[in-house]
Order: sequence, then structure tokens, then C-alpha cells
Amino acid sequence: RLQGEFIRDTALTLSGLLNEKIGGAGVRPYQPPGLWAEVGLSGNPRFTQDHGDKLYRRSIYTYWKRSAPPPSMQIFDAPTREKCIIRRARTNTPLQALVTLNDTQFIEASRHMAERLMREGGKTTKERLRYGFRLATSRYPTPTEIEVLQRIFVAASKKYSDTPEAAQELLAVGEAKRDESLPLNEHAAWTIVSSSLLNLDETLTRE
Repeated sequence: RLQGEFIRDTALTLSGLLNEKIGGAGVRPYQPPGLWAEVGLSGNPRFTQDHGDKLYRRSIYTYWKRSAPPPSMQIFDAPTREKCIIRRARTNTPLQALVTLNDTQFIEASRHMAERLMREGGKTTKERLRYGFRLATSRYPTPTEIEVLQRIFVAASKKYSDTPEAAQELLAVGEAKRDESLPLNEHAAWTIVSSSLLNLDETLTRE
């Protein structure tokens, strides 16, 4: 399995959000609220999230507080940096899937990857599925894989057509603005497909 930094950077790259700037100060991307308060004296210092392009810098630039490491990195076995290690541990737990399926950074990456599929992937559902699958895995999908992804897309399309408020809520996650010219329910459905692609074993594992 890829290291935590690579998994986040892969999602940002596939979505087109990655900020490729080299060097500079550390940044503070999305983090669950209140974590620093649990380890700080009298609730200080407090975590102050960055905004704009700083949210999408490579993970190597993420500010690291040793008493409260970024949870999305720690859950993928990033060292705490309290001591030097020769080789990282490598675990697989359900908590990792909760990060890649529900963390703000990954949902935001999924909806922007969906925009990329809709703009660049072709006109038909099948063309877009093939394009997205190849982006994520570097190979074309089999007919069976296309069929599974089509079922996901159809189910998501029906759900968000019936509940546009749920589509609006999904597409509001993260600070990067969405392309308002895209149909709401279709964009939300492709977001679910993109999230599925970002969570494939082949996407998260280096062969």
C-alpha cells in the first residue's frame, strides 16, 4: 500500500487540485476541529487552517505537531517523528477506508475529479468511466469492471435526482468552488464514481 502522503497526493493529482509549488513554509490543510486543544496547555495553541492554494500543497509540506500529528497521515502509519525509524509499519484497517471515503480532502478531490471526467472524458458514460479508470490505475477497465461502475453511476444518479439537497450537500464539501455549469445531480453521481475509483486497491497499492 502507498504511504499516507502518496495517497493524499495521488487524490489531489487526479482531481487536478495539486499545488506543485516547490519549497516554502509548512501549511495546515483540513483537520478535524479541536485536536490541538486536547494536547495544548489551557487549550492553546489552537489549530488555524490555511485556505486557497495552501490546502492543496504536497503532503510533505504539511505542518507537523508531534503531540497531535495530522490524523489522515497517522492512520496510514506515518511516523510520529518522536524518534527515527528505519522502516515504516504497514497496516490495513477499516479506519483507513473511512478517511479515503469521508475526509474533506478526499471528498473534495472526488468532486473535482468528477468535473475532470465530465469535461475531458468524452460524451458517453462508458467513455468517461474508461477515462477515469485509466487515470486512477494506468490501465483500461475490463467489461465486468465497466458494468460495476455503470451500476454505481446509475444508482447515484437516481439518488441525487430524487434528493437534490443531498447532491448540493455533497458538492459543498471543501473550499474549492465547483463548476456551476455542470448539472447538479450528474456532478454528484460522478463524484461517487470518482470516490470509488480513488478507493480501488489498484489506486492505493503500488505494484
